[in-house]
Amino acid sequence: MQIFIETERLILRELLPSDDQAMFELDSDAEVHEFLGNAPVKTIEEVQEVIAFIRQQYIDNGIGRWAMVEKASGSFIGWTGLKLICNTVNNHTNFYDLGYRLIKKYWGKGYATEAAMACRYYGFNQLNQSTLYALTDVNNLKSRKVLEKEGFTCLETFDYEGKPHFWLENVR
Repeated sequence: MQIFIETERLILRELLPSDDQAMFELDSDAEVHEFLGNAPVKTIEEVQEVIAFIRQQYIDNGIGRWAMVEKASGSFIGWTGLKLICNTVNNHTNFYDLGYRLIKKYWGKGYATEAAMACRYYGFNQLNQSTLYALTDVNNLKSRKVLEKEGFTCLETFDYEGKPHFWLENVR
């Protein structure tokens, strides 16, 4: 198991097939998916396919989303990380997108902000990127606030998969 980052309260490590039950708890929750297209997973097999897809991104792109583990408990609490987006989104191609998703009982504890800070640092200092991007549903103001705390600037609103989203940028 590869650990990419440790923060004060978190371990950010590769996502493992054994994370499937915790990922199912995360991605089967309708509230978690409120701003993600309202399409929670219904089976463990769906989650296993997602984990396999992310693990293939590690091979193909050298990066993908990481498991977010609470140090104090050792519990999987969600995922975070940078993802290389190879297709075109909002007229951008081949860019690094910062994202995160937390199991509901871990909301409001500052974990998203802590993870975003660590991922931003990794993107600028380990991947030598000059610019990172993020997008969030326009109704997900808490996510926008997390990103803005970490230096992202909202540049515009654009249509993403039929819904308005904020397009955010962080320049080194």
